[in-house]
Amino acid sequence: MKALICGSMAYDTIMVFHDKFKHHILPEKVHILNVSFLVPVMRREYGGCAGNIAYNLHLLGETPLIMATVGHDFEPYSQWLSQHHLSSEYIHALDDHYTGQAYITTDVDGNQITAFHPGAMNLSQLNTVPTDRDDITIGIVSPDGKDGMQAHAQQFVEQKIPFIFDPGQGMPMFNGAELLSFIDQATWVTVNDYESELLQERTGLSLEDIATRVEALIVTLGSEGSKIYTNGTVLTIPAARPAAINDPTGCGDAYRAGLLYGLMNEYSWEITGRIASLLGAIKIEHHGTQNHNFDLAHFKQRYHENFGSSF
Repeated sequence: MKALICGSMAYDTIMVFHDKFKHHILPEKVHILNVSFLVPVMRREYGGCAGNIAYNLHLLGETPLIMATVGHDFEPYSQWLSQHHLSSEYIHALDDHYTGQAYITTDVDGNQITAFHPGAMNLSQLNTVPTDRDDITIGIVSPDGKDGMQAHAQQFVEQKIPFIFDPGQGMPMFNGAELLSFIDQATWVTVNDYESELLQERTGLSLEDIATRVEALIVTLGSEGSKIYTNGTVLTIPAARPAAINDPTGCGDAYRAGLLYGLMNEYSWEITGRIASLLGAIKIEHHGTQNHNFDLAHFKQRYHENFGSSF
């Protein structure tokens, strides 16, 4: 049983601003915005939604397959994947493009400003969902090139592979009709609280309406936990307690890996949501998106400490 992870691969340049954006951005002056943030802390990390989701899912013992387009500068990332026993079988390198590049500035409140160069990601439609294997039982369409996201959703449908639609940062690329098409193709939809507002605005549907079109709609709420809309009910999932709050980058991807793990193992939504919540908490304790590590026994111990039960 394998999961096909469709989405971006990127190098993340992560910078830390030791102040609050709100102290330097004047709402009444945003139309003439000209501001510079001094960032004495900077790191370059391996990231991208597909890479982050796959890394976290692998930590839980599953076998994710990453499907992405990358550039001529991908070799260091390829070596990282190999060191961590993650397959590059469906990663397509394009010699005349860069791998996606994210430049992320985080303030002391955890707010983020990101600039993203998609590079090879814009040609993600060159990849297609494999038709020659029957061990891919679930998929996810996460932020990627627009044409690729649409093509991969349709290919999952054609091959009867259930998948999660995770529009994420790709949400602005799609109008209401296109988002409705994704919703109707997907088995599950996941968004954060801001994305949920945008999804409602663009589709004209409430969260309850969207939930009737899929098996579950999952909305993450940061430190407030998450809500899962399914079977006409709304489940409230508590946030897990992190030992420290160091870097929110990639927490959403970790959460989505937890969703995939729960679905692959046929856990209830109550358990699946808590697994996802704990993955996000473990990620936020560490700088970067793929620098945390654990074994399943330790993960289950922390699950019991947080939620008073086991899975």
